Amino acid sequence: MTNKRIAGLLLGSALALMPVFAQAQEAIKIALQGPITGAEATFGAQMKAGAEAAVRDINAAGGVLGKQIQLSLEDDKCDGTEATSVANRIAGSGVVFVAGSFCSGASIPASSVYAESGIVQISPASTNPKFTDQRPGPGIYRVCGRDDQQGPTAAKYLEENFKGKKVAFLNDKSPYGEGLAMEAEKAYKAAGGKPVMSDAFNKGDTDFSALVSKLKQARADVIYTGTYHTEAGNLLKQLRQQGVQATLMAGDALVSDQFWTVAGDAGEGTLMTFSPDPAKDPKNADIVKKFTDAGVKPEGYVLYTYAAIQAWKDAVETAKTTDAPAVIKALDAGTFQTVIGNIDFDDKGDVTLPGYVMYKWSKGSYDYASK
Repeated sequence: MTNKRIAGLLLGSALALMPVFAQAQEAIKIALQGPITGAEATFGAQMKAGAEAAVRDINAAGGVLGKQIQLSLEDDKCDGTEATSVANRIAGSGVVFVAGSFCSGASIPASSVYAESGIVQISPASTNPKFTDQRPGPGIYRVCGRDDQQGPTAAKYLEENFKGKKVAFLNDKSPYGEGLAMEAEKAYKAAGGKPVMSDAFNKGDTDFSALVSKLKQARADVIYTGTYHTEAGNLLKQLRQQGVQATLMAGDALVSDQFWTVAGDAGEGTLMTFSPDPAKDPKNADIVKKFTDAGVKPEGYVLYTYAAIQAWKDAVETAKTTDAPAVIKALDAGTFQTVIGNIDFDDKGDVTLPGYVMYKWSKGSYDYASK
């Protein structure tokens, strides 16, 4: 084969590949940031499932502005220091939008980087009020509720259903757990309640024997705890082992089947607050079926992550650009049809959605709690 022939073949191959390279270069880069590994990886898996499904469905429908979306997965392990490192890495990668993170303690420090870098961030799950009350700039949003909405819902339920009972409040000292328990206890006291105990432990603790002894001594009938599913499950098991039959109540970090995996039968009757479940909305029957057919349970924050990407995509199409200032203007002014309902954002970046409701765990699954 002559050199001229070889050169011709190489040129032909290069020309054939050019559309592929061009398509890759034109792809709109977005990222999912969350606990892909670590103690809260069960929620990272929920977010990943939601994000991948949203991107797949959007791309199949033609993408955004005629371009495909390219999703990267970024693991912050729900750690604030790691979250800042992840955010700095994302900021230099050409990403224009981030869905994340899960933990407030990761979303809050990351938001400073994203605000400075002109990257839109929408958290599906971070509920600490500081995330939006102290947001470092425009472009920081969430599609979930806030602890100062979730806590009062719990307090109202306590007043209506456990009147005269002895209530204890615990938290795991994390930004999420401490903030949530503080809001619940504050609302409980404002309604005239008098806690028999208020205490804290460290996130990641596995030995709750000293705390169980205190709760036994206080004769607590109800224990409200701001913490995650692993700590809540372990606490419950040790309470039951010591003969304490108090009802445990917690927040949205228990919306995972992994809670029951940890707690087992000790989880029976556990109460938790969470937003109305979009998987139960008849309008979402088709998308829920797609998830279940793929072997994915659309629990917890699966559909909230899907919705975060939907809202950003619609804002981009309204703005006709991925440039942050125009997208932010569209997000601030628009109403977006998503799997969690029609949503818009207030001047803080908080979503306008129905408030929290109470759920109850029974026989390995959770459903709305009756009054």
